[in-house]
Amino acid sequence: MLIAQFSDAHLRPRGMLLHGAVDSNAMLQTAIHHLNTLRPRPDLALFSGDLADEALQEEYALARELLGSLEMPLLAIPGNHDEREAFRAAFADRLYLPKTGPLHFVSVDHGPVRIIGLDVTVPGSHHGLLDEDAAAWLEKALALEPQRPTIIMMHQPPFATGVPYLDEYWCREGQRLAEIVARYPAVERLACGHVHRLMQTRFGGTMLCTAPSISTAIALGLWEEAEPVSFLEPPGLLLHHWQPGRGLVTHLVPIGMFTGPLFFA
Repeated sequence: MLIAQFSDAHLRPRGMLLHGAVDSNAMLQTAIHHLNTLRPRPDLALFSGDLADEALQEEYALARELLGSLEMPLLAIPGNHDEREAFRAAFADRLYLPKTGPLHFVSVDHGPVRIIGLDVTVPGSHHGLLDEDAAAWLEKALALEPQRPTIIMMHQPPFATGVPYLDEYWCREGQRLAEIVARYPAVERLACGHVHRLMQTRFGGTMLCTAPSISTAIALGLWEEAEPVSFLEPPGLLLHHWQPGRGLVTHLVPIGMFTGPLFFA
Protein backbone atom coordinates (compact mmCIF):
# COMPACT_ATOMS: atom_id res chain seq x y z
CA MET A 1 0.00 0.00 0.00
CA LEU A 2 1.38 3.39 -1.02
CA ILE A 3 0.22 6.39 1.01
CA ALA A 4 1.13 10.00 0.23
CA GLN A 5 1.19 12.62 2.97
CA PHE A 6 1.16 16.35 2.29
CA SER A 7 0.65 19.15 4.75
CA ASP A 8 0.35 22.82 5.67
CA ALA A 9 -0.99 24.43 2.49
CA HIS A 10 -2.06 27.69 4.20
CA LEU A 11 -4.40 28.70 1.38
CA ARG A 12 -5.43 32.33 0.99
CA PRO A 13 -8.47 33.79 -0.78
CA ARG A 14 -8.05 33.79 -4.55
CA GLY A 15 -5.53 36.43 -5.62
CA MET A 16 -3.96 36.89 -2.17
CA LEU A 17 -0.43 35.85 -1.20
CA LEU A 18 0.66 34.11 1.98
CA HIS A 19 2.63 36.61 4.12
CA GLY A 20 2.13 39.00 1.21
CA ALA A 21 4.87 37.20 -0.70
CA VAL A 22 4.15 33.50 -1.40
CA ASP A 23 1.53 32.07 -3.77
CA SER A 24 0.48 29.19 -1.54
CA ASN A 25 -2.59 28.55 -3.71
CA ALA A 26 -0.40 27.86 -6.75
CA MET A 27 1.86 25.70 -4.59
CA LEU A 28 -1.08 23.47 -3.66
CA GLN A 29 -1.93 23.13 -7.35
CA THR A 30 1.68 22.13 -8.05
CA ALA A 31 1.61 19.59 -5.21
CA ILE A 32 -1.61 18.03 -6.51
CA HIS A 33 -0.16 17.80 -10.02
CA HIS A 34 2.94 16.12 -8.59
CA LEU A 35 0.81 13.62 -6.66
CA ASN A 36 -1.25 12.83 -9.76
CA THR A 37 1.88 12.10 -11.82
CA LEU A 38 3.58 9.81 -9.30
CA ARG A 39 4.19 6.28 -10.54
CA PRO A 40 2.96 4.06 -9.12
CA ARG A 41 0.09 6.27 -8.11
CA PRO A 42 -0.56 6.30 -4.35
CA ASP A 43 -3.57 4.36 -3.12
CA LEU A 44 -4.43 7.16 -0.73
CA ALA A 45 -3.44 10.73 0.16
CA LEU A 46 -3.33 12.11 3.69
CA PHE A 47 -3.44 15.81 4.48
CA SER A 48 -2.13 16.53 7.98
CA GLY A 49 -3.61 19.96 8.71
CA ASP A 50 -3.50 23.71 8.09
CA LEU A 51 -5.40 23.65 4.84
CA ALA A 52 -6.43 27.29 5.26
CA ASP A 53 -4.35 30.12 6.69
CA GLU A 54 -7.11 32.16 8.36
CA ALA A 55 -10.01 29.65 8.20
CA LEU A 56 -11.97 31.93 5.87
CA GLN A 57 -14.92 30.63 3.86
CA GLU A 58 -13.16 31.75 0.67
CA GLU A 59 -10.08 29.71 1.57
CA TYR A 60 -12.10 26.54 2.12
CA ALA A 61 -14.10 27.09 -1.07
CA LEU A 62 -10.86 27.34 -3.01
CA ALA A 63 -9.53 24.25 -1.21
CA ARG A 64 -12.54 22.23 -2.36
CA GLU A 65 -12.05 23.46 -5.91
CA LEU A 66 -8.34 22.64 -6.04
CA LEU A 67 -8.57 19.32 -4.22
CA GLY A 68 -11.24 18.24 -6.68
CA SER A 69 -8.47 17.56 -9.19
CA LEU A 70 -6.71 15.06 -6.90
CA GLU A 71 -6.93 11.66 -8.59
CA MET A 72 -6.87 9.51 -5.46
CA PRO A 73 -8.89 9.25 -2.24
CA LEU A 74 -8.10 11.91 0.38
CA LEU A 75 -8.30 11.83 4.17
CA ALA A 76 -7.71 15.13 5.98
CA ILE A 77 -7.55 16.52 9.49
CA PRO A 78 -7.54 20.17 10.62
CA GLY A 79 -4.57 22.10 11.96
CA ASN A 80 -4.24 25.07 14.27
CA HIS A 81 -4.82 27.55 11.41
CA ASP A 82 -8.04 25.76 10.51
CA GLU A 83 -11.30 26.25 12.36
CA ARG A 84 -12.93 22.98 13.30
CA GLU A 85 -16.52 23.80 12.34
CA ALA A 86 -15.54 25.60 9.13
CA PHE A 87 -13.39 22.60 8.19
CA ARG A 88 -16.25 20.21 8.97
CA ALA A 89 -18.66 22.28 6.89
CA ALA A 90 -16.25 22.44 3.97
CA PHE A 91 -16.01 18.64 3.90
CA ALA A 92 -19.54 17.80 5.01
CA ASP A 93 -19.83 15.28 2.17
CA ARG A 94 -16.83 13.29 3.43
CA LEU A 95 -18.48 10.47 5.34
CA TYR A 96 -15.38 9.61 7.36
CA LEU A 97 -15.62 12.87 9.33
CA PRO A 98 -17.91 12.93 12.38
CA LYS A 99 -20.85 15.32 12.48
CA THR A 100 -20.01 16.71 15.93
CA GLY A 101 -17.06 17.04 18.27
CA PRO A 102 -13.37 16.64 17.44
CA LEU A 103 -12.65 15.46 13.90
CA HIS A 104 -11.30 12.04 14.86
CA PHE A 105 -11.83 9.20 12.40
CA VAL A 106 -10.85 5.62 11.55
CA SER A 107 -10.50 4.56 7.92
CA VAL A 108 -10.05 0.94 6.84
CA ASP A 109 -11.44 1.18 3.31
CA HIS A 110 -8.36 1.91 1.21
CA GLY A 111 -6.04 -1.04 1.80
CA PRO A 112 -4.39 -3.10 4.52
CA VAL A 113 -3.10 -0.11 6.52
CA ARG A 114 -5.62 1.43 8.90
CA ILE A 115 -5.56 5.23 9.09
CA ILE A 116 -6.54 6.89 12.36
CA GLY A 117 -7.08 10.63 12.22
CA LEU A 118 -6.53 12.17 15.66
CA ASP A 119 -7.74 15.75 16.03
CA VAL A 120 -5.54 17.25 18.77
CA THR A 121 -6.27 20.88 17.85
CA VAL A 122 -7.45 23.22 20.60
CA PRO A 123 -9.99 25.76 19.26
CA GLY A 124 -8.54 29.26 19.46
CA SER A 125 -5.01 28.09 20.30
CA HIS A 126 -1.93 27.03 18.35
CA HIS A 127 -0.76 24.19 20.59
CA GLY A 128 -2.24 20.72 20.50
CA LEU A 129 -3.55 18.59 23.37
CA LEU A 130 -4.31 14.91 23.86
CA ASP A 131 -6.93 15.30 26.56
CA GLU A 132 -8.53 12.42 28.46
CA ASP A 133 -11.45 12.13 26.04
CA ALA A 134 -9.16 11.96 23.01
CA ALA A 135 -6.96 9.41 24.75
CA ALA A 136 -9.96 7.21 25.54
CA TRP A 137 -11.21 7.50 21.95
CA LEU A 138 -7.80 6.52 20.57
CA GLU A 139 -7.44 3.54 22.90
CA LYS A 140 -10.86 2.27 21.84
CA ALA A 141 -10.08 2.77 18.15
CA LEU A 142 -6.77 0.91 18.34
CA ALA A 143 -8.31 -1.94 20.33
CA LEU A 144 -10.84 -2.69 17.57
CA GLU A 145 -8.09 -4.31 15.45
CA PRO A 146 -4.97 -4.40 17.60
CA GLN A 147 -2.90 -6.35 15.06
CA ARG A 148 -3.72 -4.25 12.01
CA PRO A 149 -0.90 -2.07 10.58
CA THR A 150 -1.80 1.50 11.47
CA ILE A 151 -0.79 5.09 10.78
CA ILE A 152 -1.96 7.68 13.30
CA MET A 153 -2.22 11.10 11.64
CA MET A 154 -2.27 14.24 13.79
CA HIS A 155 -1.28 17.86 13.28
CA GLN A 156 0.91 19.06 16.17
CA PRO A 157 3.74 16.64 16.98
CA PRO A 158 4.03 15.51 20.63
CA PHE A 159 7.79 15.95 21.05
CA ALA A 160 10.26 18.74 21.64
CA THR A 161 11.91 19.63 18.34
CA GLY A 162 14.69 21.76 19.80
CA VAL A 163 13.37 24.78 17.88
CA PRO A 164 12.16 27.17 20.61
CA TYR A 165 9.40 28.89 18.64
CA LEU A 166 7.99 25.53 17.55
CA ASP A 167 8.13 23.91 20.97
CA GLU A 168 5.74 26.52 22.38
CA TYR A 169 3.04 24.97 20.20
CA TRP A 170 3.63 21.21 20.37
CA CYS A 171 0.97 18.68 21.34
CA ARG A 172 0.73 18.59 25.12
CA GLU A 173 0.26 15.38 27.12
CA GLY A 174 2.58 13.55 24.78
CA GLN A 175 3.49 11.03 27.48
CA ARG A 176 -0.16 9.97 27.66
CA LEU A 177 -0.08 9.38 23.91
CA ALA A 178 3.23 7.49 24.06
CA GLU A 179 1.86 5.11 26.69
CA ILE A 180 -1.16 4.27 24.53
CA VAL A 181 0.87 3.77 21.35
CA ALA A 182 3.35 1.54 23.18
CA ARG A 183 0.55 -0.92 23.92
CA TYR A 184 -0.10 -1.42 20.18
CA PRO A 185 3.03 -2.55 18.31
CA ALA A 186 1.09 -2.60 15.03
CA VAL A 187 1.22 1.22 14.96
CA GLU A 188 3.74 1.69 12.16
CA ARG A 189 3.96 5.48 12.20
CA LEU A 190 2.70 8.66 13.77
CA ALA A 191 2.43 11.12 10.88
CA CYS A 192 2.30 14.80 11.82
CA GLY A 193 2.46 18.22 10.19
CA HIS A 194 2.64 21.68 11.79
CA VAL A 195 6.42 22.23 11.91
CA HIS A 196 6.85 22.74 8.13
CA ARG A 197 9.94 20.51 8.12
CA LEU A 198 10.79 16.84 7.90
CA MET A 199 11.67 15.55 11.36
CA GLN A 200 11.71 12.03 12.75
CA THR A 201 12.15 10.46 16.14
CA ARG A 202 11.28 7.36 18.11
CA PHE A 203 8.05 7.71 20.06
CA GLY A 204 6.02 5.21 22.06
CA GLY A 205 8.03 2.29 20.70
CA THR A 206 7.49 3.23 17.05
CA MET A 207 8.54 5.98 14.63
CA LEU A 208 7.13 9.48 14.41
CA CYS A 209 7.70 11.76 11.43
CA THR A 210 6.59 15.24 10.44
CA ALA A 211 5.89 16.19 6.85
CA PRO A 212 7.48 19.20 5.18
CA SER A 213 5.11 21.94 4.10
CA ILE A 214 3.97 22.26 0.51
CA SER A 215 4.27 26.05 0.98
CA THR A 216 6.89 27.71 3.21
CA ALA A 217 9.53 26.09 5.43
CA ILE A 218 9.88 27.24 9.03
CA ALA A 219 13.51 28.06 9.78
CA LEU A 220 15.52 25.41 11.61
CA GLY A 221 16.57 27.61 14.51
CA LEU A 222 18.24 25.25 16.96
CA TRP A 223 19.39 27.92 19.42
CA GLU A 224 17.62 29.67 22.26
CA GLU A 225 17.50 33.16 20.75
CA ALA A 226 16.44 32.04 17.27
CA GLU A 227 13.83 34.26 15.62
CA PRO A 228 10.63 32.70 14.24
CA VAL A 229 10.92 33.13 10.48
CA SER A 230 10.12 31.15 7.35
CA PHE A 231 11.90 30.59 4.05
CA LEU A 232 10.78 29.59 0.59
CA GLU A 233 12.69 26.30 0.47
CA PRO A 234 11.84 23.50 -1.99
CA PRO A 235 8.48 22.06 -0.89
CA GLY A 236 7.98 18.36 -0.37
CA LEU A 237 5.73 15.51 0.64
CA LEU A 238 6.13 12.04 2.15
CA LEU A 239 5.40 8.63 0.67
CA HIS A 240 4.70 5.85 3.16
CA HIS A 241 5.20 2.46 1.50
CA TRP A 242 3.84 -0.57 3.38
CA GLN A 243 4.68 -4.11 2.31
CA PRO A 244 3.65 -7.36 4.05
CA GLY A 245 6.47 -8.73 6.15
CA ARG A 246 8.58 -5.61 5.61
CA GLY A 247 6.60 -2.94 7.42
CA LEU A 248 6.48 0.72 6.51
CA VAL A 249 9.22 2.69 4.76
CA THR A 250 8.83 6.49 4.51
CA HIS A 251 10.36 8.45 1.61
CA LEU A 252 10.85 12.20 1.24
CA VAL A 253 9.70 13.44 -2.18
CA PRO A 254 10.70 16.98 -3.24
CA ILE A 255 8.03 18.72 -5.32
CA GLY A 256 9.16 20.21 -8.61
CA MET A 257 11.19 19.57 -11.75
CA PHE A 258 14.86 18.78 -11.27
CA THR A 259 17.87 18.02 -13.48
CA GLY A 260 17.92 14.41 -14.58
CA PRO A 261 17.70 11.55 -15.08
CA LEU A 262 21.46 11.05 -14.68
CA PHE A 263 22.29 7.43 -15.34
CA PHE A 264 24.66 5.33 -13.22
CA ALA A 265 27.94 4.44 -14.91
